[in-house]
Amino acid sequence: MPVVIKLENVSKRYLIDHKQGGGYDTLRDSMANKVRNILDFPKKIFGTRSNGEDKNREEFWALDDLSLEIQQGDRVGIVGRNGAGKSTLLKVLSRITEPTFGRVCINGRVSSLLEVGTGFHPELTGRENIYLNGAILGMSKADIARKFDEIVAFAEVERFLDTPVKRYSSGMYVRLAFAVAAHLEPDILIVDEVLAVGDALFQKKCLGKIEDIGAEGRTVLFVSHNMAAISRLTNNCVLLNRGKVELFGATDQVIQRYIGGDERNILSTRRPVEDIFYIKRWKFSDVVEIKEVGVIGERGVDVMFDGELTLELLLSVKHAVDDLSIGFGISPDGEFKIMGGFSSAFSFGERGEYVCRLVIRGLNLAPACYSLDLSIGTGTDVASRKDYEAIQGVGSFHVLPYKKDFTPIGEWVHGWGMTINTGAIVNVVQECK
Repeated sequence: MPVVIKLENVSKRYLIDHKQGGGYDTLRDSMANKVRNILDFPKKIFGTRSNGEDKNREEFWALDDLSLEIQQGDRVGIVGRNGAGKSTLLKVLSRITEPTFGRVCINGRVSSLLEVGTGFHPELTGRENIYLNGAILGMSKADIARKFDEIVAFAEVERFLDTPVKRYSSGMYVRLAFAVAAHLEPDILIVDEVLAVGDALFQKKCLGKIEDIGAEGRTVLFVSHNMAAISRLTNNCVLLNRGKVELFGATDQVIQRYIGGDERNILSTRRPVEDIFYIKRWKFSDVVEIKEVGVIGERGVDVMFDGELTLELLLSVKHAVDDLSIGFGISPDGEFKIMGGFSSAFSFGERGEYVCRLVIRGLNLAPACYSLDLSIGTGTDVASRKDYEAIQGVGSFHVLPYKKDFTPIGEWVHGWGMTINTGAIVNVVQECK
């Protein structure tokens, strides 16, 4: 089969400013940056990197010397941790952003669905945006009119077709955007995780449409954290890690590598609480203070559906204290709390720093991202408990749709519920030293 997408040594650099005091650039700063960009142009042509002398700026390479070939008719999944470079890769392929170095060759018409409302003009109606998107894709008005009724029927927005899309809900945006992207006969369809915005029935409908497009011999690139959907829809898969291709091959092989990980990704390290972007922190006493926190899943911060989560805390104790316990709460995406508990009681006989490890077993939660709250205090009864410190949003972890033996739990949609086995026993064990 002919190659329709070819990436040669593609890199994408972003510059992170570390200026003291914030504020806006002056006219002199803007002119100096323009001159610097002109002087850096030969570096872009010849692929050289800066020597890191600018202390006010940090280079971040979202893609790093990435090479890849995708053949016509391939259905390719793209997986990886948050920040691995998945969305940046799709934006480069969709020509939304240019690579800093390297070359991208695409043979065919590309249709992308990367974010809610991508390519829509908010002041135009749904009807007008269908024709606008078709024109952007290079289709004639007659071709769009031929597909128009099919697009509207799939999106199920007939009543609001002549309403400006700025009044659409995010779900309506996604319905219409996906319908347009999928029905205008692109040679290459690129879909990011945006389908998670839709309801369960529409998600199932979209997955069926992606299957049909792949069966027609067109190329599909699909990014998702839903491994069941990746397994169902794709025949090949790309695993990205820090902007590089870690593995490209058969979907089952890549998924097992992604979930299984390797020794470099199994453990997460503790971090000082001051360095964590927490939501809220309350200190009620300085007797016991949480200094560092580590959220350790079986694979980094990823946890299997029936797996276990380990919390590692560094505690600073001012003097001897009895009847201590550590409390935890789990909530989906920082929303309402769906699970919580306390460790059994323990004591410290003298002042010092102590490491405590808690293991939460039987974590039968629906595949999703969860936020974690922690507290340290005396007593395990909520009404009479005395907290020394409480932290909301101290960390997060991701539950994967696979069991410990890599058996998929089946297709799962975020909106169907968070706790699957409500009778699961959560066993918390602390080890302090």
